Amino acid sequence: MKTKKIGLALGGGGARGLAHIGVLKALEAANIPIHAIAGTSMGALVGAWYAATGEIRQLEDIFLKVREGDMASTTKIFWKHDGVLFKNKAITDTVENGIKGKQFKDCIIPFAAVATDVKNGDEIVMSDGNVSEAVHASIAVPFVFPPVQSDSRLLMDGGFVNPVPADIVRKMGADFVIAVDVTTGWVNISEQAIDLKNAYRFMDKVITAIEYQVARERMQSADLIIHPAVSNFDWLDFPRAGEIIRTGYDETRRSLKSIYKKTGYVAPIRTPFDKFIDFLLYRE
Repeated sequence: MKTKKIGLALGGGGARGLAHIGVLKALEAANIPIHAIAGTSMGALVGAWYAATGEIRQLEDIFLKVREGDMASTTKIFWKHDGVLFKNKAITDTVENGIKGKQFKDCIIPFAAVATDVKNGDEIVMSDGNVSEAVHASIAVPFVFPPVQSDSRLLMDGGFVNPVPADIVRKMGADFVIAVDVTTGWVNISEQAIDLKNAYRFMDKVITAIEYQVARERMQSADLIIHPAVSNFDWLDFPRAGEIIRTGYDETRRSLKSIYKKTGYVAPIRTPFDKFIDFLLYRE
C-alpha cells in the first residue's frame, strides 16, 4: 500500500490543548510522519512550535514546570484581559522564543493558523508571513487577550469559526487527516452560576459550547478524530500539564492500529514486553 500524506488538525481549548503535545509524542514514537498541520488557538501554538522546530519535548518540558504559583489570578486575567496568564514571565518568553522570528516559509512542516475577523466574523487562514504574529491572533480569546491587528483586519481566536480545522489541512494537500478535538461537548449554560468568582469558568463554558457546535461540522473532513479525555480539565489548568499531555498520548496510542492500516505506514518493531504493556494500557 502506498503511504499517504498525513495532515494534523489541532483544536483550541486553552490548557486542554496541551493534549496535542501528547498526540505528537505518540505519533513520533510510532514513526508516523506529519506532512501538514493546521491549528486553532492552543492548537495553533502547539502546531506552530512543532512545525517550526520539528521537536516537541522542549515545549512539553516548559509546561511541565508550570506550578499554581506561576499563574496570574483569574480575576486579573478576566478583568485586565491583557493576555498575561503567567506571573512568571519566563514561561511566556521561553514559549515565544521557540517560534520567534520564524516565517511560515521557514517551517519544517507546512503550517497554517486560523483566526476570526472581529469586524465580520470571517474565517482567516494564515499561512504566510510571521508565525508568531499568526499564533497571537489565533489565540486571542475575548476578555483574556486583546485582538490582534493584522494589515487592515482586527483578529481574534479562531475557535469561533473553525475550532478543529480539518478542512484546512485537507486543502493543504493531506491525503489522510487526523483531527484532535479537545472540546468537551455541549454544556447546559443555563445551569452555570454566574458570579465574580467563577466568571472565567462561565466564559469557558460558553466558548466551549460554541466551539462544540461549530467543530462538529468542520470535522467531517477528517478521516480520524482523536478525542483526548480532557472534560475534567479547565481552560486555565496549565499546572496540570502532565495529566493533560498524558490524555493525548494515551488516546493516540489507542488509535495507532487504525492509523497504520489506513495510511500504509508500518509499526516499528516492538519487544514482547512492549506489546504486553500496550495490551494492558491501550487495548480498545
